[in-house]
Amino acid sequence: MVEPKLNVMASESSESNQCYHNESITFFYANVNKTINENWTPRDITVIALGLTVCVIVLLANLMVMVAIFKNQRFHFPIYYLLGNMAAADLFAGMAYANLMLNTGPWTAELSKKQWYIRGALIDISLTASVANLLAVAVERHQTILTMQLHSNMTKRRVVLLIVCIWAAAILMGLVPSLFWNCECDVSNCSSVAPLYHRRFLIFWAILNLLTFLIMVFIYAHIFIHVKRHWSYISQHSSEVRHNQTVVNLMKTISMVLGAFVICWTPGLMVLLVDGVMGTKSDANRIEKYCLAIAECNSLVNPIIYSLRDDEMRRTFKSILCCLCGRTADQREENCPIDIKASLQEFPLNWDQKFQDQAL
Repeated sequence: MVEPKLNVMASESSESNQCYHNESITFFYANVNKTINENWTPRDITVIALGLTVCVIVLLANLMVMVAIFKNQRFHFPIYYLLGNMAAADLFAGMAYANLMLNTGPWTAELSKKQWYIRGALIDISLTASVANLLAVAVERHQTILTMQLHSNMTKRRVVLLIVCIWAAAILMGLVPSLFWNCECDVSNCSSVAPLYHRRFLIFWAILNLLTFLIMVFIYAHIFIHVKRHWSYISQHSSEVRHNQTVVNLMKTISMVLGAFVICWTPGLMVLLVDGVMGTKSDANRIEKYCLAIAECNSLVNPIIYSLRDDEMRRTFKSILCCLCGRTADQREENCPIDIKASLQEFPLNWDQKFQDQAL
Protein backbone atom coordinates (compact mmCIF):
# COMPACT_ATOMS: atom_id res chain seq x y z
CA MET A 1 0.00 0.00 0.00
CA VAL A 2 2.90 2.32 0.60
CA GLU A 3 4.56 1.81 -2.79
CA PRO A 4 1.58 2.96 -4.91
CA LYS A 5 1.28 6.16 -2.86
CA LEU A 6 4.97 6.83 -3.27
CA ASN A 7 4.70 6.25 -7.01
CA VAL A 8 1.78 8.66 -7.29
CA MET A 9 3.64 11.30 -5.31
CA ALA A 10 6.74 10.80 -7.44
CA SER A 11 4.78 11.15 -10.67
CA GLU A 12 3.08 14.33 -9.45
CA SER A 13 6.42 15.75 -8.37
CA SER A 14 7.98 14.96 -11.76
CA GLU A 15 5.11 16.66 -13.56
CA SER A 16 5.35 19.76 -11.38
CA ASN A 17 9.13 19.95 -11.95
CA GLN A 18 8.89 19.31 -15.67
CA CYS A 19 10.45 22.01 -17.84
CA TYR A 20 8.89 23.26 -21.08
CA HIS A 21 11.86 24.88 -22.80
CA ASN A 22 10.76 23.64 -26.22
CA GLU A 23 7.20 24.95 -26.03
CA SER A 24 6.03 27.97 -28.00
CA ILE A 25 4.61 31.27 -26.76
CA THR A 26 1.06 30.09 -27.40
CA PHE A 27 1.54 27.23 -24.93
CA PHE A 28 2.35 29.59 -22.06
CA TYR A 29 -0.47 31.99 -23.01
CA ALA A 30 -2.94 29.10 -23.04
CA ASN A 31 -1.57 27.93 -19.70
CA VAL A 32 -2.81 31.16 -18.02
CA ASN A 33 -5.94 31.46 -20.20
CA LYS A 34 -4.64 34.54 -21.96
CA THR A 35 -5.92 34.68 -25.53
CA ILE A 36 -3.97 35.83 -28.57
CA ASN A 37 -6.21 37.34 -31.24
CA GLU A 38 -5.85 35.64 -34.60
CA ASN A 39 -7.19 38.60 -36.58
CA TRP A 40 -6.73 42.35 -36.31
CA THR A 41 -9.66 44.29 -34.93
CA PRO A 42 -10.36 48.01 -35.52
CA ARG A 43 -9.64 48.58 -31.84
CA ASP A 44 -6.21 46.94 -32.12
CA ILE A 45 -5.32 49.03 -35.16
CA THR A 46 -6.41 52.23 -33.42
CA VAL A 47 -4.41 51.41 -30.29
CA ILE A 48 -1.28 50.64 -32.31
CA ALA A 49 -1.62 53.79 -34.43
CA LEU A 50 -2.04 56.01 -31.36
CA GLY A 51 0.71 54.17 -29.49
CA LEU A 52 3.25 54.59 -32.30
CA THR A 53 2.32 58.27 -32.64
CA VAL A 54 2.97 58.80 -28.94
CA CYS A 55 6.26 56.91 -29.26
CA VAL A 56 7.46 59.23 -32.05
CA ILE A 57 6.60 62.30 -29.96
CA VAL A 58 8.32 60.80 -26.92
CA LEU A 59 11.48 60.08 -28.90
CA LEU A 60 11.65 63.58 -30.41
CA ALA A 61 10.82 65.41 -27.16
CA ASN A 62 13.37 63.59 -25.02
CA LEU A 63 16.00 63.76 -27.73
CA MET A 64 15.50 67.53 -27.70
CA VAL A 65 16.04 67.61 -23.92
CA MET A 66 19.29 65.66 -24.28
CA VAL A 67 20.51 67.93 -27.09
CA ALA A 68 19.58 71.03 -25.09
CA ILE A 69 21.58 69.88 -22.05
CA PHE A 70 24.56 68.97 -24.25
CA LYS A 71 24.36 72.20 -26.25
CA ASN A 72 23.89 74.77 -23.48
CA GLN A 73 26.90 75.22 -21.20
CA ARG A 74 24.64 76.58 -18.48
CA PHE A 75 23.32 73.02 -18.02
CA HIS A 76 26.74 71.45 -17.57
CA PHE A 77 26.24 70.52 -13.91
CA PRO A 78 25.70 67.11 -12.25
CA ILE A 79 21.98 67.61 -11.66
CA TYR A 80 21.38 68.39 -15.33
CA TYR A 81 23.49 65.45 -16.45
CA LEU A 82 21.23 63.23 -14.35
CA LEU A 83 18.13 64.90 -15.80
CA GLY A 84 19.61 64.29 -19.25
CA ASN A 85 20.07 60.64 -18.33
CA MET A 86 16.43 60.65 -17.22
CA ALA A 87 15.53 61.89 -20.70
CA ALA A 88 17.65 59.06 -22.13
CA ALA A 89 15.68 56.56 -20.03
CA ASP A 90 12.42 58.09 -21.30
CA LEU A 91 13.72 57.89 -24.87
CA PHE A 92 14.58 54.24 -24.28
CA ALA A 93 11.07 53.72 -22.89
CA GLY A 94 9.63 55.16 -26.11
CA MET A 95 11.70 52.69 -28.12
CA ALA A 96 10.62 49.81 -25.87
CA TYR A 97 6.95 50.76 -26.21
CA ALA A 98 7.29 51.07 -29.99
CA ASN A 99 8.81 47.58 -30.10
CA LEU A 100 5.89 46.34 -28.02
CA MET A 101 3.39 47.91 -30.43
CA LEU A 102 5.11 46.23 -33.37
CA ASN A 103 5.05 42.82 -31.65
CA THR A 104 1.57 42.64 -30.19
CA GLY A 105 -1.85 41.34 -31.21
CA PRO A 106 -1.73 38.48 -33.74
CA TRP A 107 2.01 39.07 -34.14
CA THR A 108 2.57 37.78 -30.60
CA ALA A 109 2.00 34.17 -31.67
CA GLU A 110 4.81 34.50 -34.23
CA LEU A 111 7.40 35.52 -31.63
CA SER A 112 10.04 33.14 -30.44
CA LYS A 113 10.65 32.93 -26.72
CA LYS A 114 13.88 34.88 -27.16
CA GLN A 115 12.04 37.69 -28.94
CA TRP A 116 9.34 37.68 -26.28
CA TYR A 117 11.91 37.96 -23.49
CA ILE A 118 13.62 40.83 -25.31
CA ARG A 119 10.28 42.61 -25.63
CA GLY A 120 9.69 42.37 -21.89
CA ALA A 121 13.32 43.14 -20.99
CA LEU A 122 13.18 46.48 -22.82
CA ILE A 123 10.24 47.58 -20.66
CA ASP A 124 11.98 46.35 -17.49
CA ILE A 125 15.21 48.15 -18.38
CA SER A 126 13.49 51.46 -19.09
CA LEU A 127 11.59 51.39 -15.78
CA THR A 128 14.63 50.35 -13.72
CA ALA A 129 16.79 53.03 -15.36
CA SER A 130 14.18 55.70 -14.63
CA VAL A 131 13.71 54.63 -11.01
CA ALA A 132 17.45 54.36 -10.34
CA ASN A 133 18.05 57.73 -11.98
CA LEU A 134 15.32 59.39 -9.91
CA LEU A 135 16.85 57.91 -6.77
CA ALA A 136 20.27 59.29 -7.77
CA VAL A 137 18.71 62.72 -8.33
CA ALA A 138 17.04 62.55 -4.90
CA VAL A 139 20.31 61.68 -3.16
CA GLU A 140 22.15 64.43 -5.06
CA ARG A 141 19.53 67.03 -4.12
CA HIS A 142 19.58 65.88 -0.49
CA GLN A 143 23.34 66.29 -0.36
CA THR A 144 23.42 69.73 -1.97
CA ILE A 145 20.34 71.39 -0.54
CA LEU A 146 21.09 70.45 3.07
CA THR A 147 24.30 72.45 2.57
CA MET A 148 22.26 75.14 0.73
CA GLN A 149 24.12 74.76 -2.56
CA LEU A 150 22.61 74.88 -6.01
CA HIS A 151 24.90 72.23 -7.49
CA SER A 152 26.93 69.41 -6.02
CA ASN A 153 30.70 69.16 -6.18
CA MET A 154 30.67 65.82 -8.01
CA THR A 155 33.17 65.63 -10.84
CA LYS A 156 32.10 64.74 -14.35
CA ARG A 157 33.97 61.47 -14.00
CA ARG A 158 31.88 60.46 -10.98
CA VAL A 159 28.67 61.48 -12.73
CA VAL A 160 29.57 59.37 -15.75
CA LEU A 161 30.42 56.42 -13.49
CA LEU A 162 27.08 56.84 -11.70
CA ILE A 163 25.21 56.87 -15.02
CA VAL A 164 27.05 53.73 -16.17
CA CYS A 165 26.12 51.97 -12.91
CA ILE A 166 22.47 52.97 -13.37
CA TRP A 167 22.30 51.42 -16.82
CA ALA A 168 24.25 48.33 -15.73
CA ALA A 169 21.73 47.72 -12.93
CA ALA A 170 18.85 48.30 -15.36
CA ILE A 171 20.22 45.83 -17.90
CA LEU A 172 20.84 43.25 -15.18
CA MET A 173 17.26 43.60 -13.93
CA GLY A 174 15.98 43.23 -17.49
CA LEU A 175 17.91 39.98 -17.96
CA VAL A 176 16.86 38.37 -14.67
CA PRO A 177 13.52 36.91 -15.88
CA SER A 178 14.93 35.32 -19.01
CA LEU A 179 18.02 33.88 -17.33
CA PHE A 180 16.93 32.96 -13.81
CA TRP A 181 13.39 33.83 -12.82
CA ASN A 182 10.95 32.49 -15.40
CA CYS A 183 8.28 29.84 -15.08
CA GLU A 184 9.34 27.44 -17.82
CA CYS A 185 9.99 24.81 -15.15
CA ASP A 186 7.11 25.87 -12.90
CA VAL A 187 4.12 26.51 -15.16
CA SER A 188 1.72 26.49 -12.24
CA ASN A 189 3.18 29.81 -11.09
CA CYS A 190 3.23 31.66 -14.39
CA SER A 191 1.99 35.25 -14.43
CA SER A 192 -1.23 36.00 -16.27
CA VAL A 193 0.07 39.42 -17.41
CA ALA A 194 3.48 38.15 -18.52
CA PRO A 195 2.90 34.42 -19.14
CA LEU A 196 6.61 33.46 -19.15
CA TYR A 197 7.50 35.39 -15.99
CA HIS A 198 7.38 33.77 -12.59
CA ARG A 199 4.85 35.30 -10.24
CA ARG A 200 7.49 35.67 -7.52
CA PHE A 201 9.58 37.87 -9.81
CA LEU A 202 6.62 40.20 -10.37
CA ILE A 203 6.08 40.44 -6.62
CA PHE A 204 9.78 41.17 -6.05
CA TRP A 205 9.99 43.72 -8.87
CA ALA A 206 6.80 45.56 -7.91
CA ILE A 207 7.68 45.75 -4.19
CA LEU A 208 11.24 46.88 -4.97
CA ASN A 209 10.03 49.76 -7.14
CA LEU A 210 7.25 50.78 -4.76
CA LEU A 211 9.70 50.83 -1.84
CA THR A 212 12.05 52.97 -3.92
CA PHE A 213 9.18 55.39 -4.56
CA LEU A 214 8.55 55.55 -0.82
CA ILE A 215 12.23 56.19 -0.07
CA MET A 216 12.33 59.05 -2.58
CA VAL A 217 9.20 60.60 -1.10
CA PHE A 218 10.79 60.53 2.38
CA ILE A 219 13.99 62.09 1.00
CA TYR A 220 12.14 64.98 -0.61
CA ALA A 221 9.94 65.43 2.45
CA HIS A 222 13.06 65.73 4.59
CA ILE A 223 14.52 68.28 2.16
CA PHE A 224 11.39 70.44 2.21
CA ILE A 225 11.22 70.31 6.02
CA HIS A 226 14.88 71.37 6.21
CA VAL A 227 14.35 74.27 3.81
CA LYS A 228 11.25 75.41 5.67
CA ARG A 229 13.03 75.38 9.02
CA HIS A 230 15.90 77.47 7.68
CA TRP A 231 13.76 79.85 5.64
CA SER A 232 13.29 82.34 8.48
CA TYR A 233 17.03 82.51 9.08
CA ILE A 234 17.96 82.82 5.43
CA SER A 235 15.30 85.46 4.77
CA GLN A 236 17.20 87.77 7.14
CA HIS A 237 20.18 87.76 4.81
CA SER A 238 19.22 89.50 1.57
CA SER A 239 22.22 88.10 -0.25
CA GLU A 240 20.96 84.54 0.27
CA VAL A 241 17.25 85.01 -0.41
CA ARG A 242 17.55 84.66 -4.17
CA HIS A 243 19.83 81.67 -3.86
CA ASN A 244 17.41 79.93 -1.55
CA GLN A 245 14.48 80.70 -3.84
CA THR A 246 16.40 79.17 -6.73
CA VAL A 247 17.00 76.02 -4.72
CA VAL A 248 13.30 75.80 -3.89
CA ASN A 249 12.30 76.32 -7.54
CA LEU A 250 14.62 73.55 -8.64
CA MET A 251 13.22 71.30 -5.94
CA LYS A 252 9.67 72.01 -7.09
CA THR A 253 10.53 71.03 -10.65
CA ILE A 254 12.20 67.78 -9.63
CA SER A 255 9.33 67.02 -7.27
CA MET A 256 6.91 67.46 -10.17
CA VAL A 257 8.98 64.99 -12.20
CA LEU A 258 8.94 62.51 -9.33
CA GLY A 259 5.22 63.02 -8.72
CA ALA A 260 4.38 62.46 -12.38
CA PHE A 261 6.50 59.30 -12.40
CA VAL A 262 4.85 57.87 -9.30
CA ILE A 263 1.34 58.69 -10.56
CA CYS A 264 1.97 57.14 -13.99
CA TRP A 265 3.79 53.98 -12.87
CA THR A 266 2.08 53.07 -9.60
CA PRO A 267 -1.10 51.64 -11.23
CA GLY A 268 0.96 49.31 -13.40
CA LEU A 269 3.12 48.18 -10.49
CA MET A 270 0.03 47.52 -8.38
CA VAL A 271 -1.41 45.40 -11.20
CA LEU A 272 1.82 43.38 -11.34
CA LEU A 273 1.80 42.97 -7.56
CA VAL A 274 -1.81 41.77 -7.49
CA ASP A 275 -1.15 39.45 -10.41
CA GLY A 276 1.91 38.05 -8.68
CA VAL A 277 -0.04 37.37 -5.49
CA MET A 278 -3.31 36.08 -6.97
CA GLY A 279 -2.30 34.74 -10.38
CA THR A 280 -5.13 34.09 -12.82
CA LYS A 281 -7.69 34.92 -10.13
CA SER A 282 -6.65 38.59 -10.27
CA ASP A 283 -8.09 39.12 -13.76
CA ALA A 284 -5.33 41.68 -14.34
CA ASN A 285 -5.38 41.25 -18.12
CA ARG A 286 -8.38 43.54 -18.40
CA ILE A 287 -6.52 46.65 -17.34
CA GLU A 288 -2.86 45.88 -18.01
CA LYS A 289 -2.85 47.65 -21.40
CA TYR A 290 -4.38 50.80 -19.93
CA CYS A 291 -1.82 50.85 -17.13
CA LEU A 292 1.01 50.41 -19.62
CA ALA A 293 -0.35 53.27 -21.74
CA ILE A 294 -0.46 55.54 -18.66
CA ALA A 295 3.12 54.56 -17.83
CA GLU A 296 4.25 55.42 -21.35
CA CYS A 297 2.65 58.87 -21.08
CA ASN A 298 5.12 59.62 -18.28
CA SER A 299 7.93 59.68 -20.83
CA LEU A 300 6.12 62.54 -22.54
CA VAL A 301 5.36 64.49 -19.36
CA ASN A 302 8.95 65.26 -18.31
CA PRO A 303 9.90 67.39 -21.36
CA ILE A 304 6.68 69.35 -20.84
CA ILE A 305 7.59 69.98 -17.20
CA TYR A 306 11.08 71.15 -18.17
CA SER A 307 9.77 73.55 -20.81
CA LEU A 308 7.09 75.01 -18.53
CA ARG A 309 9.31 75.45 -15.48
CA ASP A 310 12.58 76.61 -17.05
CA ASP A 311 12.90 79.69 -19.26
CA GLU A 312 16.47 78.81 -20.21
CA MET A 313 15.44 75.33 -21.31
CA ARG A 314 12.57 76.79 -23.30
CA ARG A 315 14.92 79.21 -25.08
CA THR A 316 17.30 76.36 -25.86
CA PHE A 317 14.41 74.36 -27.31
CA LYS A 318 13.56 77.36 -29.49
CA SER A 319 17.17 77.56 -30.63
CA ILE A 320 17.18 73.91 -31.65
CA LEU A 321 13.88 74.23 -33.52
CA CYS A 322 15.12 77.36 -35.29
CA CYS A 323 18.20 75.50 -36.47
CA LEU A 324 16.11 72.55 -37.64
CA CYS A 325 13.79 74.86 -39.56
CA GLY A 326 16.74 75.98 -41.67
CA ARG A 327 16.56 79.72 -41.01
CA THR A 328 19.27 82.05 -42.21
CA ALA A 329 22.30 82.80 -40.08
CA ASP A 330 21.12 86.34 -39.31
CA GLN A 331 17.75 85.09 -38.14
CA ARG A 332 19.38 82.47 -35.94
CA GLU A 333 21.61 85.06 -34.33
CA GLU A 334 18.67 87.39 -33.73
CA ASN A 335 15.93 84.97 -32.69
CA CYS A 336 17.82 81.84 -31.64
CA PRO A 337 20.37 82.66 -28.92
CA ILE A 338 22.81 79.81 -29.32
CA ASP A 339 26.08 81.62 -28.63
CA ILE A 340 26.38 80.83 -24.96
CA LYS A 341 29.89 82.25 -24.58
CA ALA A 342 28.78 85.62 -25.92
CA SER A 343 25.95 85.78 -23.42
CA LEU A 344 28.37 84.91 -20.64
CA GLN A 345 30.63 87.79 -21.65
CA GLU A 346 27.69 90.17 -21.77
CA PHE A 347 26.79 89.42 -18.11
CA PRO A 348 30.14 88.69 -16.46
CA LEU A 349 29.10 89.79 -12.97
CA ASN A 350 25.50 88.82 -12.45
CA TRP A 351 25.07 85.92 -14.86
CA ASP A 352 25.31 83.24 -12.17
CA GLN A 353 22.63 84.84 -10.02
CA LYS A 354 20.45 85.55 -13.06
CA PHE A 355 20.71 81.95 -14.23
CA GLN A 356 19.89 80.68 -10.75
CA ASP A 357 16.66 82.68 -10.83
CA GLN A 358 15.82 81.05 -14.15
CA ALA A 359 16.94 77.55 -13.19
CA LEU A 360 14.60 74.64 -12.95
